[in-house]
Amino acid sequence: MAMEKMSIAKALNESLRKALDTDPKVLIMGEDVGKLGGVFRITDGLQKDFGEDRVIDTPLAESGIVGTAIGLALRGYRPVVEIQFDGFVFPAYDQIVTQLAKMHARALGKIKLPVVVRIPYGGGIGAVEHHSESPEALFAHVAGLKVVSPSNASDAYWMMQQAVQSDDPVIFFEPKRRYWDKGEVQTDAIPGPLHRAAVARTGSDLTLAAYGPMVKVCLAAAEAAQEEGKSVEVLDLRSMSPIDFDTIQSSVERTGRLVVVHEAPVFYGSGAEIAARITERCFYHLEAPVLRVGGYHAPYPPARLEDEYLPGLDRVLDAVDRSLAY
Repeated sequence: MAMEKMSIAKALNESLRKALDTDPKVLIMGEDVGKLGGVFRITDGLQKDFGEDRVIDTPLAESGIVGTAIGLALRGYRPVVEIQFDGFVFPAYDQIVTQLAKMHARALGKIKLPVVVRIPYGGGIGAVEHHSESPEALFAHVAGLKVVSPSNASDAYWMMQQAVQSDDPVIFFEPKRRYWDKGEVQTDAIPGPLHRAAVARTGSDLTLAAYGPMVKVCLAAAEAAQEEGKSVEVLDLRSMSPIDFDTIQSSVERTGRLVVVHEAPVFYGSGAEIAARITERCFYHLEAPVLRVGGYHAPYPPARLEDEYLPGLDRVLDAVDRSLAY
């Protein structure tokens, strides 16, 4: 059994390398993904090893990048496109929402669009607006798109493999402040389904549900709560569309309480959908209202203020205490 310790960034690099090596129809496209290896070096060394026809440096034109990927997908390729930062995706939003998400249904299922759109997202790196945002709910709302985000190196490796192999378009959000977090990756394991949530820590008093960058914060919160005698379960949702409501329901039926955590603003965030669905499904099991912790409904602040904006340990523990107080 091959087990390696690697960072999330390295896991993504190795996963893309394996995808390129396994399937000649896989292509990588984006701004500076070739010679530079990407701003975060996720594609480092891939152009050197696979050539400029497989790892393609594009102009600074996100709409053109995604539009070209759609055309390539229609001709049988499996493009993986990189959007350099979260806030740069919006010139391509029209292509993603009106074409990429809808062509399969428009053609009555006769065509497939196996395109992966990689988007580094979230704050915590001391950057400015358009480099630190969390727009996942804008994509999860769109029928026809799958939206996922890994929180650890093992998931980064395997979820990228599964996304590339998927015949549906996948928006793959990468938590950029976690790129250098290391973990064990079993490179010959058979992973579970792409859109199934995972129990990251078991507990009996309350459920914390998160994905991407906030899973680590929630695990730290559960550890701190344990010192006060509170048993907190942590779910790593892994997928924002579809959401594995069955796993959340199973946990909440045992704990009776749920707090949903994400970096994105709470207003109209994915936590709102989870809160509504779990209230519908678990009404008679809930001992407290479902609470949400997230960013504020305001533009992303200057870097020196981001620690006040982003949900951290204190805000998560406050929500845990408020829920347990009911």
